Amino acid sequence: MTRFTETRLLPYTAEQLFDLVADVGKYPEFLPWCAASLVRARTDAELVADLTIGFGPFRESFTSRVALDRPRLIQVRYENGPFKYLNNRWGFTPKPMPGGTTQGCVVQFFVDFEFRSKLLQSAIGVVFNEAQRRMINAFLKRAREIYGVPGSELPASGVPAL
Repeated sequence: MTRFTETRLLPYTAEQLFDLVADVGKYPEFLPWCAASLVRARTDAELVADLTIGFGPFRESFTSRVALDRPRLIQVRYENGPFKYLNNRWGFTPKPMPGGTTQGCVVQFFVDFEFRSKLLQSAIGVVFNEAQRRMINAFLKRAREIYGVPGSELPASGVPAL
């Protein structure tokens, strides 16, 4: 079992961050280890996507069904691939930034999974927490690229965890 949770206050709206995370087709452009993404079906409430992840000598593809409750929640349900199970959830709660001049959002990220392969699970276990932090930071960098750096509340070195 490999589990990671992070909560951050970010200077973007819940709608902006929801849209960024829900844009699964763009993941290979900015997410480390995401080699390919194919959105097979999409409605306002759900999408089905195939992702291919690669790190070192490993390359694995999987399918997920993603429930979209804009702008509050993205819930990923694993359908098939190399995992025994995969649970992933993004929550977005509007909250004013300190100083009250900019609307921000508390982002709650949770992932819990286990690979079927003991070799693959052991390999990811060694670097998992750092990999998750790099992934979260890739989303933050993407938000800055798309939406800019709002106000002066965002330090140049990043946003502190709550």
